[in-house]
Amino acid sequence: MFEHKNKLVDGFTKKYGLDRLIYFETYQYINDAIKREKNMKKWKRQWKIDLIEEENPTWKDLSKDWTYFQ
Repeated sequence: MFEHKNKLVDGFTKKYGLDRLIYFETYQYINDAIKREKNMKKWKRQWKIDLIEEENPTWKDLSKDWTYFQ
């Protein structure tokens, strides 16, 4: 998050100015997380928006609650 917020690494998030964490999932095993991410990339945009709004209807930056960013 620090790198994204401070635009330290070139890439998609820097190019498009994306610096808010609006949704995340946690997994015990990295392979499960990768599988989920690859699956979600196939989803329609509206399905992703619906998922976000179900958990975070105001699109609040969830990283603001993490003490090391304040």
